[in-house]
Amino acid sequence: MRIPFLVMALSVAGPVGAQVYDPPATRAIPVPEGTSITLDGSLDDPAWDAAPVTSGLRQREPDVGEPSAYPTEVRVLYDETALYIGIRAEQQGEPVIGRVLRRDRLMEAGFDGRPVFTGDDAVVVLLDPFHDHRNAFMFATNPNGAELDALLTDEGREFNLDWRGVWEARAERTPYGWSAELAIPFRTLRYPSGAGGEPWGLNVARVVRGSNEESLWSSYLRENEGMTRVSRAGHLLGLDRLPRAGLNLEVKPFVLAGATREDTLLGRPGSPAAHTATELDAGFDVKWEVRPGLTLDLTANTDFAQVEADAEQVNLTRFSLFFPEKRDFFLENAGVFEFGFRGFFEPPPFLLFFSRRIGIHEEGEVPVLGGARLTGRLGRQTVGFMNVTTDAAFGVPRTNFAVARVKRDVGQAGYIGAMVTDRRNADTWNTAGGLDASLWAGPVNVQALYARTETSGAGGDDHAWRVGLDYTGDRYGFGFNNIGVGPEATAEAGFITRTDLIRTDLFGRVTPRPDVLGIRKIDAYLGVNVFTDMTGRVEDLYVGPLLATEWSSGESLSVFVNPGFTRLDEPFDLGDVTVPPGEWNAMNLGWFASTSASRAVVLGSSGTWQSIYGGTIGSYGATLTVAPDPHVTTTLGYTRNRVALPGGAFDADLASLRLDLSFSTRAFLSALVQYNQLDNQLSANVRFNLIHSPGSDLYVVIDERRGSALDLWDPADRGVALKVTWLQRF
Repeated sequence: MRIPFLVMALSVAGPVGAQVYDPPATRAIPVPEGTSITLDGSLDDPAWDAAPVTSGLRQREPDVGEPSAYPTEVRVLYDETALYIGIRAEQQGEPVIGRVLRRDRLMEAGFDGRPVFTGDDAVVVLLDPFHDHRNAFMFATNPNGAELDALLTDEGREFNLDWRGVWEARAERTPYGWSAELAIPFRTLRYPSGAGGEPWGLNVARVVRGSNEESLWSSYLRENEGMTRVSRAGHLLGLDRLPRAGLNLEVKPFVLAGATREDTLLGRPGSPAAHTATELDAGFDVKWEVRPGLTLDLTANTDFAQVEADAEQVNLTRFSLFFPEKRDFFLENAGVFEFGFRGFFEPPPFLLFFSRRIGIHEEGEVPVLGGARLTGRLGRQTVGFMNVTTDAAFGVPRTNFAVARVKRDVGQAGYIGAMVTDRRNADTWNTAGGLDASLWAGPVNVQALYARTETSGAGGDDHAWRVGLDYTGDRYGFGFNNIGVGPEATAEAGFITRTDLIRTDLFGRVTPRPDVLGIRKIDAYLGVNVFTDMTGRVEDLYVGPLLATEWSSGESLSVFVNPGFTRLDEPFDLGDVTVPPGEWNAMNLGWFASTSASRAVVLGSSGTWQSIYGGTIGSYGATLTVAPDPHVTTTLGYTRNRVALPGGAFDADLASLRLDLSFSTRAFLSALVQYNQLDNQLSANVRFNLIHSPGSDLYVVIDERRGSALDLWDPADRGVALKVTWLQRF
């Protein structure tokens, strides 16, 4: 499906600007002698009375720079084991909204890929212990004490919501609003060695969902600021004589018991033949802080039984689908290994490293024998090294994957970096490497990369490049992007959507705030997106506007119109339809819409319609989310995909039902049922997760898949797994 160029052009966006910066400051103090913190969310322990009060949050939305209409107070204490953060969130006159109990559901990637709050009232705390103005930890909670943590890399260029730290939060609703307590062990944080006394970066953000007010302690301006701008955080002082753990060692062993059944249909009439297998296994992960800020992770006999199933997709393009990484070992510090260019609502044009190349084959999972990862800070450098070995499977011999990454800080927020990847086994090898940079010219961010690939045997030796610049202000914005991928470029440890490509994106944006009909802002984009081959011959061209409207109530609507042109030199198969070579004028129309996420019932809708290849391709979807209370959330989704071309027509509908049951902030049950009409397949993934102690889990996972060309209920495979992990710290 052709994605509007304007949405893809947004992927150029990054942090911008360099303004005079006078950070606010506050102080942490030790827990007073003779007192202690009881983590219950109430802030009634006498220790909190002694802590300095941080307040004065200012609005970013709706009235930028004005004091928040809902006062927030933050206090910071510490002892020999943990950092404690107390939050008093006044909210009189506005209902307290808290529908989330489950971990990691308070924020998500927004329309432009940056973190946004979902439907609850919430507070998020940002900590930059190394005070490098680039990288930070984020910890968030809501009136229910639900927990969310994330890692920010390069001021939000990479935002890792899947990182999972060991910490705890509790919250309590009060007559004035709500309060919360956070306990973050120093073992979870990475910070410099020495006696202490150096400031940490600190910021606090709050959202009051009923009025959709967003406020921050620092970096509250819309121009060049926001929560991800680590360089605009305030200062946390007073962290003297911080503890250093003896070995700085964590060991997390696991045991796994499971059974699988695969059914092979022998035809109709007849019965399926079944192959069953049982599994009893064990392994471990080790984490060692080699030196302050530099962490070594080891994994042996790695298992990912607890990973949630991928969402079903239907491919309506001539390019490969892209599925996100969900495995814990590869998610932590994933931003360190980012090298390339990602788009939005499309497969990434070029990534030098893509971790799903490891341990996943198109025919199934490949056993991961073990791996090591060293990541962190060395002075002004961010470094990352990874080596993982997979066993022989599906006709591929035992294979080794290696990645090396280094980035050198330049200025306040820029860097110059290098990266090398290598995939090799007894039959073949592929090595790729390159240089990249993100630099600032006043308020304009300039990004560039050059990469080269080399492969054993014939072919696979070529290069890729990218140059991009971006200015993202409140009222205006513009972006430019040029990326080239040679016809022989091959990154076997990465991801390349298409080769023999020169792609150029150019867009401009204006954002009025009309203050009529409850509208908060309108983003109006205009631009062009051009794809050519290496000789300069145009293969795809699209131009047109996009209007994105956001209301103060939280509703949103975006519409786009993109007329254009496309050329095919070779035929390709779209489902059962073969699209022949040729040239076509094209037209794209589409929309994205959603009611406010603060409501108990949320309706979303999206659709695209294309006139292309001498026919039409349409994809129209809707979601309905019902959250009657914090313990139950149900989401029903349906997408109608309709292809009508001269070579044939078909429907490829998708339907899904997601049920989340949160028994507490420590016990969850989720079920995902999906139907794919094109494959005539029905699948179910049910997962129970009990956090029996911080950092330690019990998982029960049930998977089932049914469907064949003959009957939807024909069994395909079934599996059940029980996995238990224990975290031990030394």
